[in-house]
Amino acid sequence: MEHYVGLDVSLKQTSICVVNQVGSVVREGVVDSEPEAIATFVRSKAPGAVRIGLETGPTATWLWTELKQLGLPVICIDARHAKAVLKMQINKSDRNDTAGIARIMQTGWFKEVRVKDLDSHSVRALLASRALLVKIKRDLENQIRGLLKNVGLVIGRAKFNVFTVRAEELIEDRPELMAVVRPLLKARQAIEQQTTISIVRFSSWHVMMRRSEAS
Repeated sequence: MEHYVGLDVSLKQTSICVVNQVGSVVREGVVDSEPEAIATFVRSKAPGAVRIGLETGPTATWLWTELKQLGLPVICIDARHAKAVLKMQINKSDRNDTAGIARIMQTGWFKEVRVKDLDSHSVRALLASRALLVKIKRDLENQIRGLLKNVGLVIGRAKFNVFTVRAEELIEDRPELMAVVRPLLKARQAIEQQTTISIVRFSSWHVMMRRSEAS
């Protein structure tokens, strides 16, 4: 049986949809946005894959290169062209986007984008570094929350600088807590700054690659 696969990629996870030769969905799933994880799913759930659709995006060049090296029939398609097709769907969701990309592969109605080779190891290292920073930041936040919760103090829902502000409010006039929590808050702030820097670097790389692909 022929299979056609759609990939809807984000930095963390990739939604995958497999359709048959008449466009009926036969398999769906979500995996980590890693070439090996995507390849494992496709080989298991879509052994008859004829075309695998991947939209242009921040990690498209890297994933395309890696999946090609793994022997998969991946095609990078123009995101704007695909978006125009997907807009015609009545129910808009990530799941439907993925099925839509799979059906674009099945019908052959797509605009293929030429992808240039890249140093995929450098990109992988950058993505892995960012993921590690995010994990460390989350672990620090959990440690801080746990320390405060042990003495009956709750930070609640808080993101970005709100987390630090809320924590500082709770430990105000509590020198014994300040001595423990403030170093963790400073470490969290440093990690957050490095995470922002890594995002800027990745964005700069993406712009550079798009310009290179357009040349």
